[in-house]
Amino acid sequence: MGVLEVQIDRLDPDLPLPCCAKTGDAGVDLYARHAATVAAGGGRAPIPTGVAIALPEGFAGFILPRSGLAYRHGITLVNSPGLIDSGYRGELEVILLNTDPHLDFEIRRGDRVAQLVVQRVESVTFVAVSELGESERGNGRFGHTGR
Repeated sequence: MGVLEVQIDRLDPDLPLPCCAKTGDAGVDLYARHAATVAAGGGRAPIPTGVAIALPEGFAGFILPRSGLAYRHGITLVNSPGLIDSGYRGELEVILLNTDPHLDFEIRRGDRVAQLVVQRVESVTFVAVSELGESERGNGRFGHTGR
């Protein structure tokens, strides 16, 4: 399997480059450029990561919550997954959400706040038809397979 090279602009050279915590991980860690407080009970905070990237055409980045922050502190992302299109060249930012009803959460500069997964994506063209082909699921909606 090959390795995709992605150009990165280190807007904050004192932060680590995004990298996998363990060999074989799908996501690379993104770090907080600034300290912030995410207020309890649904508080939100935009967190810059200190990096901008140039994804090749045909690829997209998906910013996802860190499971440890979600489990231990109720911290997730408002727009999960956050979509980074190949043409975007600005700083990657994440919008943290605190679901804990009582405890504020403190972000320190350099904390790992989210993870970025880069995937190949297909371009699509939609073709209008009068009827869609059959499938096993058909038009089964939410929960159609039972509990």
